[in-house]
Amino acid sequence: MGPVQEALAGLPLVDHHCHGAVTADLGPAAFESLLTEGAAWPGISPFDSPVGVAVRRHCAPLLDLPRHAPAADYTARRAELGWREVNRRFLEAAGTEVYCVDTGYAPHPVTTAAQLAEAAGATTYEVVRLEGVAEAVAARGVEAGEYARVFRAAAEEAVRRPGVVAVKSVAAYRTGFALDPARPTDAEVTEAAGRWSAAGGRLADPVLVRHLLWTAVDLGLPLQLHTGFGDDDIRLHRADPALLTDWLHLTRGTVPVLLLHCWPFQRQASYLAAVFEQVYLDVGLALHFTGPARSRAILEEALEITPFRKLLYSSDAYGVTEFHHLGALSFRQGLGALLQDRVDADELSLPDALRIAAWTGRDNARRLYGLPSSDPARD
Repeated sequence: MGPVQEALAGLPLVDHHCHGAVTADLGPAAFESLLTEGAAWPGISPFDSPVGVAVRRHCAPLLDLPRHAPAADYTARRAELGWREVNRRFLEAAGTEVYCVDTGYAPHPVTTAAQLAEAAGATTYEVVRLEGVAEAVAARGVEAGEYARVFRAAAEEAVRRPGVVAVKSVAAYRTGFALDPARPTDAEVTEAAGRWSAAGGRLADPVLVRHLLWTAVDLGLPLQLHTGFGDDDIRLHRADPALLTDWLHLTRGTVPVLLLHCWPFQRQASYLAAVFEQVYLDVGLALHFTGPARSRAILEEALEITPFRKLLYSSDAYGVTEFHHLGALSFRQGLGALLQDRVDADELSLPDALRIAAWTGRDNARRLYGLPSSDPARD
């Protein structure tokens, strides 16, 4: 292990986007269902996939099992230990000192940000999902002409909660990014709100999604946007962040825009980060789904032209804390190997490589979200 890899192995990470962990003991079928972003595969176990193999290889030892333990042994041991002990082991092993938690997605009972902090021995902050705010407003009932004002007031109230550091949108799921980039007029919002009130359901009207994105800009906090790979209700071709180009031109000089996850569009995201001052990215989610075996390849593509102060670490872990651990491990090993090879090839100096490692794993997020530093002398 070279000096860059050693430094990353010991670096306390800032996970700038993740979710809670399930607060229940999971049987084999329930656990396997959380190893995939999609629905169950009849006759096929998610353990027989890259992420399943990574769990058996890299997580089994933390449950006192041998590497590559059979799936049945893995789920039995997990149940034997109980969810609290399992969560504690994996969260502590992740070596993450700060989690920024998206609290707006909880199809299962999951840990709150405070519970995640306690189990991990870490600090947590909150990311407000704006679609959830809008849908809560609609559920209470609001006149179409009052929707914009009431939603704006509810969003402002949500971001004033202690510990909120960012907002998030899942526009990629609801409409995709091939939207008119302009701020919608009041009349357009009122008409669209009337349509939504009559139809019900989730927020998926293109005009109201545009309004939500512009409201996010007005709130003044960093805006996280899911892009690329996700659950099976996404239309991947519409989740390419390059489709945001015109909107990014219009929002220059406003708020930081964080492109989350990005795979398989990490190169498009890298381009946007290189040419727009407000754009940042991560390759979370893909890291634990590929595991340490392929994380380096994804990070190499993300770093081809991305400015080093523009790449952040996230796990996007949800449901099982194996993913909080695997995301951190994959990031450390993938980035450490590629930076160390560049040092060995004299393409990077060792001090530069160590700076890049610290920036990407911790300091870029601290600077962007205004998080306090444990080291007053840190750049």
